[in-house]
Amino acid sequence: MKIVVSIAVLALASGLAYADGPKPCQELKDEIAKKLDAKNIKDYTLEIMAKDKDADAEGKVVGTCEGGTKKIVYSKTSAPPKTPAPAESKP
Repeated sequence: MKIVVSIAVLALASGLAYADGPKPCQELKDEIAKKLDAKNIKDYTLEIMAKDKDADAEGKVVGTCEGGTKKIVYSKTSAPPKTPAPAESKP
């Protein structure tokens, strides 16, 4: 009897977790961007793409959205090279 009650509680809890339905991709992308910005990460892109599109060459999958039909891919962009400051010449 305890096992049946435990299973029922777990099923109900997991069902409530998805009661809002699938999360929209733009909402999830904005949440991920806020977290990256809070960690002071710069020079990145987040791209929403179809789940079946190969993202290995493009970046790392950091989230899925719209019921698992799409994914959000993080990729690091190259920062422009720093130019050295011109040396001051002393007369």
